[in-house]
Amino acid sequence: MGGNRITRRRFLGVSAAAASSLTLAGCGQFDFLGQRDNEVRGVLERANDLTYRVQRALLGDDWLAREFSASEIRQGQRPNGSTDPTTPEYMFLQQRNFADYRLEVGGLVDTPMSFSLEELRNMPQRTQITRHDCVEGWSCIAKWSGVPLAHVLDQVRVRPQARYVVFRCFDNIERGLTGDVLYYESCDLIDARHPQTILAHAMNDAALPVANGAPLRVRIERQLGYKMAKYVSSIELVDSFADIAGGKGGYWEDRGYDWYAGI
Repeated sequence: MGGNRITRRRFLGVSAAAASSLTLAGCGQFDFLGQRDNEVRGVLERANDLTYRVQRALLGDDWLAREFSASEIRQGQRPNGSTDPTTPEYMFLQQRNFADYRLEVGGLVDTPMSFSLEELRNMPQRTQITRHDCVEGWSCIAKWSGVPLAHVLDQVRVRPQARYVVFRCFDNIERGLTGDVLYYESCDLIDARHPQTILAHAMNDAALPVANGAPLRVRIERQLGYKMAKYVSSIELVDSFADIAGGKGGYWEDRGYDWYAGI
């Protein structure tokens, strides 16, 4: 029985692989993922909501993801998603080694602010060695250093009606009819204020490489890799996703992935 146990990560990985192969084969079995009023998609979304509530109830808000020893870092961090953004804004910042980078934080806050990379580095820091679990089925252990997101949120004074944190990014994940489609992700305030949720600017004791999200990426250690947005340009506090892109809280979620990817 133990060898046949299907974990959430394995299920999502197999499902994603199956969906990809069907798409490449020209099949239409997963067309419902793009249809907001489709009954099957509605059932899956309700199941995701149930997973979120059950996992929160069983594990609690303060449950920590496993941390590892330095000896367990056996390879470089494998990049996921985009690895070299080509938007003009990002390329300009990269040419200047991100000296002009500023993280904008706004939305439902009392004091909108922006922070340079140096200012973020001078805030209270956290370093953690954790495992990155990708929906594609692979894992990788690395050391991450950065400022706890909770500390940044405290600076801007989040308003009571805010429910979610939205991470907007520089990477052009695809190009649509109206131009670049930029990556974005989100989490609730429970995960945002979790002690292991950090805005990472360093990896394995060095500045964050471009392929891994320089100059800044979010680490939400209790969720799958696609939730850990790279190339973060700004943060917005919101009470709903209704007016953001496809309305589901993330680039991949707008295309059928679960919004809550807890592991």
